Formats: sequence, C-alpha cells, structure tokens
Amino acid sequence: MSKKGRVFSGARPTGRQHLGNYLGAMQNYVALQQDYDCIYCIVDLHALTTLETTQELTQNTYEMALDWLAVGIRPEESIMFVQSHVPQVTELHTILSMVTPLGKLTDLPTFKEKARQQPQNINYGLVGYPVLMTADIVLYKAGLVPVGVDQAPHLEFAREVVRSFNYRYQTNVLIEPAMKATEVPKVIGIDGVNKMSKSLDNHIELASTPEETRQRVMMMVTDPQRQRRSDPGRPEVCNVFSLHKVFSSPEEVAEIDRDCRNAGIGCVDCKKKLAANLNAHLEPFRTKRSALNENPDAVWDILHEGARRARTIAEETMVEVRAAIGLPK
Repeated sequence: MSKKGRVFSGARPTGRQHLGNYLGAMQNYVALQQDYDCIYCIVDLHALTTLETTQELTQNTYEMALDWLAVGIRPEESIMFVQSHVPQVTELHTILSMVTPLGKLTDLPTFKEKARQQPQNINYGLVGYPVLMTADIVLYKAGLVPVGVDQAPHLEFAREVVRSFNYRYQTNVLIEPAMKATEVPKVIGIDGVNKMSKSLDNHIELASTPEETRQRVMMMVTDPQRQRRSDPGRPEVCNVFSLHKVFSSPEEVAEIDRDCRNAGIGCVDCKKKLAANLNAHLEPFRTKRSALNENPDAVWDILHEGARRARTIAEETMVEVRAAIGLPK
C-alpha cells in the first residue's frame, strides 16, 4: 500500500514513559505508521537547553527507545533515531538562524515561559530552540507534523522560517510542513490537579511493575466532594473515572458511572478495578519491553541504523540547501 506522505515527530529523552506520554503521543506514533512514512527522533540536543547535568542522558535515551519499541514502533518500517547522531541538523540549524529575526524568537510564548522557569540559565540554545526544531522537521522534508492544536503556533513559526529561507535564496528547496492535527488528551496526574509529569511525581510509568502501578492508582485523588463511602459521587469530575473510560470496557464504564452516582461503589473499589484493567492493558507492552531489555546492544543497533537512514535523507537535503545558498563546494 502506498503511503500518504512523510511524518516527523520528536520528543525529548525523559527516560521511562508514563501514561500521559502514552495517551498523548505514543499511541498516535504507532497508528500513523499504517498510512505514513514515519520518522521519529529522540531529540537529545533539545534536552541540553534545560538540563543541568547530562549524567542520565544516555540512559534516558535508551529507556525511551525501549518504550517506543515496546509500544509498537516498527524500525524496519519507520526511521527511529537519536537527534545528535545526524550532524546535518546542526548545520541546517545554523543556516536557518541567519534568516530568523532575534525579536521573533524572544517574543515566542514558549521562550518566555522557559525563561521564567530557569532565569539563571537563559542560554543561546534556549532562544534558538524553535530554529533547531524547524531544522529537525525540514531536514527530512516531512510534509506533516502531528501536533495538538495548542502547538499550532510552533509549527507556524517553522513555516515562516521556511518561507524566509526560500525567499532569501530564491528557491523552493525547503518545504513548509503542514500540521496534522491530533487530539492530545490532557492526562491529569495522580494529584488530580496537574498534568501528569515526572517533575511533579504525579505520574504512572508504563514499565512499572503491576504492584507499583496498583500503589500509584490507589494514591489517585478522586471526587473531592465525596468524603464518605455513602456519599454519591460525580464521575464527570473524577480523575480515576477519566482513566476508566480509556482502560475499562464500555460495559464496566457504564456500570461504574451508575454505581458511583448512587454510592453503590466506593472510591477504593473503583481504584482497584482501574489498577487491574490498567495492568491487563499494559501486560503485552511490559512483556515485550522486558524481552528487548535483555539485549541492549540490539536496541542501540536499531537507533544507529535509524540514524544511518536519516543521514542519507539529511545529506540529500543539505546538498540542495548548500547549492541554493551558493556555498563553495
């Protein structure tokens, strides 16, 4: 079957992935392989803009690769690699920075947010982060980038950089990527308030043991107005119920909805059901991940082979870019 086009997406190496990563991106990564030529990149260079130490960078990269493979990324079909293994991306980043106004970068909401978060580390890489992101995408001439609607401004910036480059050098070498809008659910953490995040320690890791998963689920905050077992609940505001809608059968979801509202089921039993269903859902993933982890060299071989394939595409693009600019051969 012929594919519809090329998709690119990248994620920072944060180590073992959690339910938020799974529902927000990883499931979509797997599904896109059916219809598109997919390029998935672990963007370790991007991580350097915020990391104070890189001691865990290699291990976090490996752990993320394990999770991507275990969830269903098919390396024989898709290209999966580490960003720093394709040096052409830094070359293109430098070239694109020449057509990007500094004021545009410092006005971006994402930069302002990061600057507030790390006022003592506003580095050049942090300012130029969107340019490197643009280089990631256009280096492989990806026509589509799967993003949530809230990330649309990031992609529009990339399109503007491409237009500036093509106008400056009177070429059409670089293509403007289009947004492939995806529904990215906001997965609330076990605190019931904030988005699931490792930094807030309110997450549930995919690779946790069944018992660890059960313990984290039992810590989840439910309907704050339900103080006693006999109080009727409100499933529509309960974070546990929101995950039931993903990991439990429609019949069980309907039953829990009904029983919660009339106090026929308590929060403890509701959580136990969720933990059991979540563990059952993740069992195939965990089995495959464990098997992959028995041969770390094979995982790195997949990443290195992916980088080799990515470099082939990248160098073809850079030959055209250098020629369009008129750089000496």
